[in-house]
Amino acid sequence: MRWLPNLLTGLRAVLTPLIVYLIVDGRCAAALPITVFAGLTDAADGYLARRYGAEGRLGAWLDPIADKMLLTALYITFGFAGMVPHWLVWLVVGRDAMILSLAALGLFVAAIRDFPPTIWGKLSTVLQIAGTLVFLSGCAGWAAAEALAPLAIWAVGLATAWSGLHYLWNALVRFRQWRGEARP
Repeated sequence: MRWLPNLLTGLRAVLTPLIVYLIVDGRCAAALPITVFAGLTDAADGYLARRYGAEGRLGAWLDPIADKMLLTALYITFGFAGMVPHWLVWLVVGRDAMILSLAALGLFVAAIRDFPPTIWGKLSTVLQIAGTLVFLSGCAGWAAAEALAPLAIWAVGLATAWSGLHYLWNALVRFRQWRGEARP
């Protein structure tokens, strides 16, 4: 059972192109349950990894990559389909690109190997996921979701911007600490 968490993570990555295809094809009602299932695999892989003591370096790297792959693809698709404003797409994708750039810089320049998620990053991810469900439900014709979409847009935007600033601040602090430790 130690392999199951990584299998679920891989399944989330494999479902991403299917979900994108269904949205672009205008079949949001079909994309919605698959997206919910993909989201559940995210919760399940972490739970199962802890339950079976299968927390490893591979899973620690693959899980956030699969998450970012799914969310980035969804928000780009939402922007393409006119379901969310382009500024929100740029914010979601830009924050993730910044985080990946900072992690690469930390890894290759400063030999920083630990990049723990922050509470604000987790909140942002939860709101981005909730936003995807609102946007897909609205696209599928659920009137209540259509009414919630403007609130979801601003909640996702504010949480994403704040968590991006928080990650940037944390990276600056860690680089300053590294520079202080690296000097003789």
